[in-house]
Amino acid sequence: MIPRDVEPRLLRGFVAAAEELHFTRAAARLYVAQQALSRDVRRLEQLLGATLFTRTTRQVGLTVDGERLLPLARRVLRAHEELAAAFGAGAGAGTLLVDLNTDGPGTGRAVLERARELAPERELMARFESGLTHAAAEIAAGRLDVSFGYAQGLEPGLRAGLAWRTVRYEPLAVLLPEGHELAARAEVPLDALAGRTVYAGAGNPRTLEWTGLARELFAGRGIVLAPPAPVALGREEFRRVMARTRHPVLATVDFPDMPDCVKRPLVRPVPLSPLSMVWRKGSRRPGLDALHAAADALAAERDWLRVEPGSWVPAGLDAGAGRG
Repeated sequence: MIPRDVEPRLLRGFVAAAEELHFTRAAARLYVAQQALSRDVRRLEQLLGATLFTRTTRQVGLTVDGERLLPLARRVLRAHEELAAAFGAGAGAGTLLVDLNTDGPGTGRAVLERARELAPERELMARFESGLTHAAAEIAAGRLDVSFGYAQGLEPGLRAGLAWRTVRYEPLAVLLPEGHELAARAEVPLDALAGRTVYAGAGNPRTLEWTGLARELFAGRGIVLAPPAPVALGREEFRRVMARTRHPVLATVDFPDMPDCVKRPLVRPVPLSPLSMVWRKGSRRPGLDALHAAADALAAERDWLRVEPGSWVPAGLDAGAGRG
């Protein structure tokens, strides 16, 4: 008999493990011990009378029942978070957690800083989740309030619980190791990347939307998407990997400077990433209005929503697309 009441904690642990497919990473994400997470998953399996994961010494996978439960669990957790936001203690007050992807300059940082100027009474706190795919799941689960990235590149099931607005059509660039033959150019034409291998986050489950954008940009141009590889964490590790592989890295023009690398804008055509501000659908958290006002002001001041004729944007997007 299927229980009518399942603790949200058990579902939260299941969703984290299902999204990470790695119990150690899932436990770290939830700030719990791995043994506690494993115990909760076993408890959930017992309650449901179903095996949710396949486990070997090398990998973790979802069973058919696990795949069936995942969208249902997300829906239940989303409802719990909406209920807490509407009626919980301190509803209408508190800290707004804003993910900027990286701890450096960029569009998200500019929007956050302007919002702090517009609403100094609000507590707007930065987070750095590194990838909208991961951040969007955190928003859906109520552990994060806002993030920035290519929202249209998220998978439909995840996107269904979110709202977004395009805040900037962000020009793309390449990071090149110093001494690379393309580094002497002030700009790099897309055709100059033909026949080359370019890294765009393949293998990183947190940045699936970015890899998808790169795949669409590279299609038909002879540019090879670098195969999945472990993510280089930290500036020194990034420098070491760049020096070893010598692969150009797809980035935005505002991507932080990295040691022993140069950044060059891409041209002919100029590829644009539609950067959106993303939040949970139906959210009325204080501070969101300040972020919207900041995005409006910056877009007007810096012409962020202008798309020059001949620029490249992902298929199916209208220039100036607004709220989702």
